[in-house]
Amino acid sequence: MLQRVIRASVTVGGEVVGEIGAGLLVLLGVSRSDTERDAEYLAGKVTQLRIFNDESGRMNRSLLDVGGELLVVSQFTLYGDTQKGRRPSWDEAAPADLARNLYDYFTEYTRNLGVRRISTGVFQAHMIVELVNDGPVTLICESKL
Repeated sequence: MLQRVIRASVTVGGEVVGEIGAGLLVLLGVSRSDTERDAEYLAGKVTQLRIFNDESGRMNRSLLDVGGELLVVSQFTLYGDTQKGRRPSWDEAAPADLARNLYDYFTEYTRNLGVRRISTGVFQAHMIVELVNDGPVTLICESKL
């Protein structure tokens, strides 16, 4: 899930561990079946999706076009299944070791694509995420259709 933001930050234990100005906040969920290829696809999509305004006010520019910043926060709860009962099932969420590897891979891959400033949260930590959504623009991006 990504959100176009004016600014965003992540706090762990009372300390700001990641923050950005204008750009995108990515809440990155990793499923059991995800691979590096999925991470590469999503990194390309996130960095090149035309959701920033051009000089005419139309969403026609990408994160790379505008030199925007990126905050990546791991979010296993995106794969919580609420179909049955009152307690979400986490069966589709990737095990921690796979999720951490793909989270790191995604972050590094976006850097290689040309994002100048990337901040992150702390994997598996309790985080306080603050953001000012711009638009609001919030999109769900999946690597599998």
